[in-house]
Amino acid sequence: MPVNLFPPIASELLAIEGIEIGTASAGIKTVDRTDVVLFKLAEGTVTSAVYTQNSFCAAPVTLAKQHQLESVPQFLLINSGNANAGTGGEGMQAAQACCQSIADLAAVKATNVLPFSTGVIGQQLPVDKMIEAFPKAYSDLRADNWFNAANGIMTTDTIAKAVSKQIEIGGQTITVTGIAKGSGMIRPDMATMLSYIATDAAVNQQTLDEMLQQSMTQSFNRITVDGDTSTNDSCLLMATARANNEITDFDSCEAQMLYAVIAEISQQLAHAIIRDGEGATKFITIEVVEGLDSDECRQVAYTIAHSPLVKTALFASDPNWGRILAAVGRSGIVNFDLSKVAIYLDDVCIVDKGQPAETYTEEKGQKVMDQEDITIKVKLGRGDAQDTVWTCDFSYDYVKINAEYRT
Repeated sequence: MPVNLFPPIASELLAIEGIEIGTASAGIKTVDRTDVVLFKLAEGTVTSAVYTQNSFCAAPVTLAKQHQLESVPQFLLINSGNANAGTGGEGMQAAQACCQSIADLAAVKATNVLPFSTGVIGQQLPVDKMIEAFPKAYSDLRADNWFNAANGIMTTDTIAKAVSKQIEIGGQTITVTGIAKGSGMIRPDMATMLSYIATDAAVNQQTLDEMLQQSMTQSFNRITVDGDTSTNDSCLLMATARANNEITDFDSCEAQMLYAVIAEISQQLAHAIIRDGEGATKFITIEVVEGLDSDECRQVAYTIAHSPLVKTALFASDPNWGRILAAVGRSGIVNFDLSKVAIYLDDVCIVDKGQPAETYTEEKGQKVMDQEDITIKVKLGRGDAQDTVWTCDFSYDYVKINAEYRT
C-alpha cells in the first residue's frame, strides 16, 4: 500500500489545450493491460527534456535525444512492460521502427516522434505487437486522456501519479498537468523514471529549459528508493503556447509564478514516487543543515537514505538511532568535527554535540518511529548550507517484488 497516497481522480486532471493523448493495449507483458501511450503536440509547442545519465542508456533514450536535435517533437510514444535497454543494434532498430510506424500514421517524419520505454531490461521489444496497437492509440487521441495515460505508463507502481493546477497570470488562466511513473530502480540523475508535464502557457525555449532544470533540482533529483539509476529515466516539460501570454525571461514575475506551479507539481509527483516505492511503508524526509555547501549536505543525506540498515530499522519501527549515527559518520565529509553534530527524529533530539542527547528516551524515539511520515534531521555545525532528500524504508515486499520482477 502506498504511504498516505491516493489515486488521482480522472475528472480533476485538466486538459492542456494543444495536447491530445491516446492509449492502447499491445499485450507487451500482460494481456489487456494499457501499455502504449501516444502524445500529440500541437504546432508551436516548445519541449524541454532531461534524460538518464546511466552509461547504458536505453535505445529509446538515445533515439529521443537524436530526434530532438534533428526535428521539432510532434509526438511522444511511450510503452510500458519492456525497457528496450541493453538490446544492442536490434533494440535501436526496434525503436526506429516504432517511430516510423507512428510517422506513417500521422504523415510526419520519424524524427518528429520521441520514443520512451519502461519495464524489463535486456529483452527485445515486441515490435509487431506494438505496431499493431498503434492505430488504436492514434484513433483514441483526445485532450481529456491524462488519467489513462498515467495508468498506461506504470510498471511496478501500485497507483497512477498525476496532478493538475491552474494559476492566473496577467489576467489569463494558465493550466499545468503532469504525470509520472516510478516505484523501484529510483535514484534519478537529471530525470525521473518517466514524467511528462505540460502547460498551455507560451514560454520560449531558454526559459522552459531553466524551469525544467530548476524544478528537477528540488524534486526528482532529490528522491531515492534504492540508489539505482535506471537506463530509461526521462522527464519532459512542454508548453503549447495556446494561452494568450508570453514568457521570455525566467527572472520575470510571470515566469516565476509559472515556475512555482511547475516546481510544486514536480515535487508532488516526486513525492508520489517515493510514497509508492516498492514495498514502502514509510515516507522519510532527510534534512541536512549547517553544511559548508549543498553538495556535502546531499552526501550525508544520501548516505543515510541508501543505508540498508537504516531503511530496515525504519520498516521495523525500531528507534535504533545508532544506524543513523553510523551513516553520518561514514558519509565521507572531510575534517568532520563530530562534537558539533546533532541528529533529530522529527523534533526528538537523539544526538547532541556528537553524543547521546540527555533528553532522549526510547519512548520518545519509538513514538516517532511508529509514524508513517518521519523526518530525520542532521545538523552538521559547519556552515549555512542545507539540502533535503526523500526516501522510503525497505520492507519484505521490496525483496519479493524485485525477486519476482520477471515472473
